[in-house]
Amino acid sequence: MIVRLAKTVVMVGMMGAGKTAVGTALARQLGVPFLDSDEEITRAADRSIAEIFERDGEPFFRARESEVISRLLRGTPCILSTGGGAFLSAANRRMIHEVGVSVWLRAELDLLWQRVRHKTTRPLLRTANPRETLRALYEARMPLYAEADLVVDSTPDLSVEDMAHCVRQALLTRPDVLEE
Repeated sequence: MIVRLAKTVVMVGMMGAGKTAVGTALARQLGVPFLDSDEEITRAADRSIAEIFERDGEPFFRARESEVISRLLRGTPCILSTGGGAFLSAANRRMIHEVGVSVWLRAELDLLWQRVRHKTTRPLLRTANPRETLRALYEARMPLYAEADLVVDSTPDLSVEDMAHCVRQALLTRPDVLEE
């Protein structure tokens, strides 16, 4: 079945929600490019996100993140995975809503913790109590993620491919985004 993606689909949500994995699978299913804003930032800066946070601080990183998202939204429609904090910016939310469509991969806190607890690449979790830090981030971010255009629930029993299919089904409810 041939589909046409008319707008960039921006995957938003907490770290560990599956934005990159599901976004990659969705792009493959739709036959469109997949981009990751974090990868674009690290490539441009020639350093890891953790190094950017450490050297330049979070405000510097967030400014670069907004610039990258703006640039990618103006390009060929694609599936774009963003970092967990990208959608917290009102300017980013507005820009994504006006030019693309946001999809919140909503996941329960326990599932997120299972997925991120052994990762050393999460600068925001480099704290004395990373589980509590994740909980605080989760509670603070939920109301902002709820502003996403579409919501797809992430559950531990669904494979990445099944989750991508769920997102595709949600996108089909938006004829301005995906046409079959």
